[in-house]
Amino acid sequence: MSKQPGQQRPSPISATVDFDAEGVQHGFLKLPISNDESAWGAVMIPVTVVKRGEGPTALLTGGNHGDEYEGITALQKLSSRLRAEDVQGRVIIVPMMNTPACTVGRRTSSMDGGNLNRSFPGDPDGSVTEKIADYFTRVLVPMSDVVLDLHSGGRTLDIIPFAASHVLDDADQQRRALEGAKAFGAPYAIMMFELDAEALFDTAVERQGKIFVATELGGGGTSTPESLAITERGIDNFLVHYGLVEGELQAPAEPQIYLDMPDASCYVQSEHTGLLELTVALGDPVTEGQVIARVYDMTRSGVAPIEYRAGRDGVLAARRFPASVNMGDTIAVIAEVVESLG
Repeated sequence: MSKQPGQQRPSPISATVDFDAEGVQHGFLKLPISNDESAWGAVMIPVTVVKRGEGPTALLTGGNHGDEYEGITALQKLSSRLRAEDVQGRVIIVPMMNTPACTVGRRTSSMDGGNLNRSFPGDPDGSVTEKIADYFTRVLVPMSDVVLDLHSGGRTLDIIPFAASHVLDDADQQRRALEGAKAFGAPYAIMMFELDAEALFDTAVERQGKIFVATELGGGGTSTPESLAITERGIDNFLVHYGLVEGELQAPAEPQIYLDMPDASCYVQSEHTGLLELTVALGDPVTEGQVIARVYDMTRSGVAPIEYRAGRDGVLAARRFPASVNMGDTIAVIAEVVESLG
């Protein structure tokens, strides 16, 4: 049985769409605000609902972080092309969860500095970001069966294209999520270890017993034709796999590789500030002890760089995108190869 969030006052957010109505609706999730620019204003979060008959509900989200464009763009395109006659059940599309962050192209909100994906389960009496998190936790997730949250690396990371699930206490829930991550059809599927999962959207969904699949689909604060093609194909595959749309799964061009991140040691974080040199490319194999990065002191010349070595065998799954690096920044992520699924 699904676990439900605790009882709190109703969310201040209201929807201009009827989630139970048949057909296609485009509208907003309206969060009242009052500030120097708008005394009686609202944050307007775009939402599309496509419903036909009985069936499962899929919640598709992008823009959890405002500088991750693959999900935002692909869901904007889906909201224009998905027809009611294509669907059996209900598809809820929110291309820009954290609209204040998306409108300024930043990871965090321009209104309160909030990182939406570190603000769950949220608070109806909290900041703008906490109120958005609360609405998803207590309104949209409970009406959903499966959730796809589309991420990429944003301005500070570049990441191989993968769909991810997590280790869960419920073995069947874990199995169904991993099947969905593989069915997404990105070049990689991964069992992902999160550094701090407590306040993630992922955790808020999974604790309600729902199926959750996340992605990382590129980075650098942009998108490419290739990354968008992977994203759009993956969304279609997700809807087919979970029975909302008829069709055949579209496989990646090359055999899919299944990866594992067993613990926090997969993350390589800088202990120095300076200029970053990566010595391997995304997706390249690495071996334990191999030099994967160097950090140069930018305050003087003639000083040898600090070398960072791989702590395990695997592939370079993610890297810091800017060459400037500070202490504490993740500079590389190494994931272990489990198998090729081709």
